Amino acid sequence: MTTKMNRQSIIDAMAGLVGPENVLTDAHDMAPHLIDWRKRHTGVAACVVFPRSVEHVSNALAYCNDNGIKVFPQGGNTSVCGGSVPDASGNSILLNLARMNRIIEVNADNNSMTVEAGCILTDVQNAALAADRMFPLTLGAEGSCQIGGNLATNAGGTNVVRFGNTRDLVLGIEVVLADGRVWHGLRTLRKNNSGYDLKNLFVGAEGTLGVITRASLKLFPKPRAMATAVLGFESVQAAVDEGLKLQAAFPGELVGLELISQSEFEISLRHGVNMRNPFDATPKWMVLVELAGATGTSEALTDRLTEALQDSFDGGAVQDAVVASSGQQRADLWHIRHNVTEANGHEGMGLTHDIAVPTYRIPDFVEQAEAALAKHYPQAVQVIVGHMGDGNLHYIAMFTHAYWATVEDKRGVQLKLSHLLYDIAAGMGGTFSAEHGIGALHVPEMSIYKNASEVALMRQIKQLLDPRDTMNPGRVLPAA
Repeated sequence: MTTKMNRQSIIDAMAGLVGPENVLTDAHDMAPHLIDWRKRHTGVAACVVFPRSVEHVSNALAYCNDNGIKVFPQGGNTSVCGGSVPDASGNSILLNLARMNRIIEVNADNNSMTVEAGCILTDVQNAALAADRMFPLTLGAEGSCQIGGNLATNAGGTNVVRFGNTRDLVLGIEVVLADGRVWHGLRTLRKNNSGYDLKNLFVGAEGTLGVITRASLKLFPKPRAMATAVLGFESVQAAVDEGLKLQAAFPGELVGLELISQSEFEISLRHGVNMRNPFDATPKWMVLVELAGATGTSEALTDRLTEALQDSFDGGAVQDAVVASSGQQRADLWHIRHNVTEANGHEGMGLTHDIAVPTYRIPDFVEQAEAALAKHYPQAVQVIVGHMGDGNLHYIAMFTHAYWATVEDKRGVQLKLSHLLYDIAAGMGGTFSAEHGIGALHVPEMSIYKNASEVALMRQIKQLLDPRDTMNPGRVLPAA
């Protein structure tokens, strides 16, 4: 095995394997793929390779594995953890699946669809809708993220409370291993108890064990009725209490339960386009709630939601409420929610944390985190948005751009602040990574917050499937 190849040799080899038209080598053309969308992580690669078939992927991986060339898989490059750009070594290829973007089959009778990994999530959603079905994975980056990346990171989103993470939406996958072998696991069965569940080994592995090239996904009946409202509360405790009541009142129909702080709501409005505040005065805390019914009408479901909220409204627990009366009003409310990531980038330097705790502990976490932020970083504003139904909070310490420019040890501040928050979450049985994955950013936390035996088992699996550390090195697992 060659330990180091020059850049031109790598380019020539990839061009011969996938065709020169599928290999980017010009620095200007490669540049967007070598930096993440938030402009916080950069890397270097010999070239960017766009395979068009599983055979292309297999041949490229086999060659790289034999010749000591590292492979960094990339989807829509929407990672927030530095997991979708290469490292700085340069002795690597970036393998982008964007040109493997076919919807292979939509089977309404089986409530399944089979797609290539490069399909944009929105296109997958639309293909399901065209067959009068729904693929329920939905998140802010759905217009650019690719389904292969969603699987690689086990993406969450706003519908987890009802449908689960991406892992729960996958029936089968096709994977190319580091040495080029192909595992054909594209099954569409709901029950298959024949041995180890290999697919769940690769879903969430962030490309460190192989490249997912195709997937069979679960579909669901298209909802016939929708009810959407944003509720206002004086305290986060009142918001969580109401959310738990709604989960009990609408089992099977509650699909969205999003918590938003006043600070986050106003940031989204301030930097959004064609937005207006649905409240006369923005509450301190808000919950965006959505119900979906398989039968009936949206009007009837909205009436049921309103009736369920009446006692809390009369008793003062719910201080204000805006109920969507049309599809456009529903879209407007969700637009405020989905705009938060982009808006936060305009507002300042937001240090975002992807924590999760048991839902009922959210008020305790917010109280302790707010105290820690005020004590150690009074220059920051607490900004929170999260998937309250599953306990996942995106806790953001928002610094102004002007202040952040004066901070000399930026990485040190990030680590200290993060560990303050992660320690609080861990003390409540929570996690430092709920849905965004590990990438390169959170590798140190794996040694701190994961059980040593868990990490050891993960290393053994990595060693078995990728003994030469070809696939996405430096991601997920800390060095031994």
